[in-house]
Amino acid sequence: MTTEKSAATENSATTDKSAGTDKSAVTEKSAAEVTESSPAGKGGRGILREHDFRNLFYSTALSRFGQEISGLALPLVAVLSLDASELEAGVLAAVSTVAFLLVGLPAGVWVDRLRYRHVLVSSDVIRSVVLLTIPLAWWLGVLSIWQLYAVALVTGIFSVFFDVAYQSYLPQLIGRSRLVEGNASLETVRSVAQLGGPAAAGQLIAWLTAPFAVALDALAMGLSALFVFRIRKPQARPVRDPGSRLGADIAEGLRFVLGNPLLRAVAGSSGLFNLAFSAYMAMLIFFLPRDLGLGSGQMGIVFSLLGVGGLLGALAAKRVTAWLGEGRSIWMSVAATAPFALLWPAASQGWTVWLGAAGLGVASCGTVVYNIAQVSFRQRLTPDRLLGRMNATMRFLVWGTQPVGAVLGGVMGQVYGARPALWIAGVLACLAFLPLVLSPLRAMRDLPDGDQ
Repeated sequence: MTTEKSAATENSATTDKSAGTDKSAVTEKSAAEVTESSPAGKGGRGILREHDFRNLFYSTALSRFGQEISGLALPLVAVLSLDASELEAGVLAAVSTVAFLLVGLPAGVWVDRLRYRHVLVSSDVIRSVVLLTIPLAWWLGVLSIWQLYAVALVTGIFSVFFDVAYQSYLPQLIGRSRLVEGNASLETVRSVAQLGGPAAAGQLIAWLTAPFAVALDALAMGLSALFVFRIRKPQARPVRDPGSRLGADIAEGLRFVLGNPLLRAVAGSSGLFNLAFSAYMAMLIFFLPRDLGLGSGQMGIVFSLLGVGGLLGALAAKRVTAWLGEGRSIWMSVAATAPFALLWPAASQGWTVWLGAAGLGVASCGTVVYNIAQVSFRQRLTPDRLLGRMNATMRFLVWGTQPVGAVLGGVMGQVYGARPALWIAGVLACLAFLPLVLSPLRAMRDLPDGDQ
């Protein structure tokens, strides 16, 4: 339920463009305009009839479903197979997301310099190969917590590249006027994966053991690469200014994001939420089996309710945004739903378990509405040549807090116990909307477009 307050959390800035870059941007914009005017793009399901978007949709579905499986399987490998402590589980969760701090900013520059499809395929293939080492090492009897850390780090790094590339690719594939529709479709995929992935993972872990469940994630990543490879629309190699340097390009992306008060507020809110929620989820994986006595199958069902909430949010996002306005829907969606996450630390064995699960589903619903609204705004606002850097900068700023939150959750769990840690993290998540209501976004119904 991490907020895309990273990609989605991530106004109008003035940037200098070289002649070569301008020409490339015009070409990409023209292609997008052709896509927008295509008859296939009209209608509720029209966007899925488009070959290229459909393949990106399938790729994202497989990738997300696989990530949901390993998202439950990896920590359970640590907890159940390796008898990891609370602190070790927190470190594992932190290593899974520390890539945003390590490569978040340079990833945006590199993605802007490469063809997006190549980045997507390479990221999928590398993640698939690395994940396969876990069941192999377990079968050979040499699996260790250190290997889990290494796999989590490498897959996290290439997940950064994949996410930055696909969010930068989307405006070129479908055009900017249909970004809400496209992002809603992709968020539906994410939510369905959240709905089916944990339940399937729980059963697979029970049947095959956690290490072999990870092998299915590797298979899903390989199939995801095949669907990206099927995308037909050509992308010219991005024009690079011969005098450009990595540091200067990173700085340009930072100036674009931090120089805009609306993006700044979104980044602050998302960063705070992700800090709190990473601590929350790191302890929830301990709280459910050890304090409430849930098995892997029951945990899979519990986490599937995250997907139910996310799916409802994806289906409702377009209507909510039209009703409240893009600006108000961003902060209201989080302020109204985050408090429901407090139902978990209040739960005990019995029926309150399902009340806690339902509360997390409500919070997930609000998060998805937030993500769709803010990601679409961010993509629409940003010039083509800065899309990769903007996405990467936002991810660095807002997802970079996740490893800190995961370690913080582990430390709080070690010192106070899992339940008190959940209370602290949940209350902090409830305060995450404050940077938004303290910004100009609070009173804005419609948000500005950018110059392309």
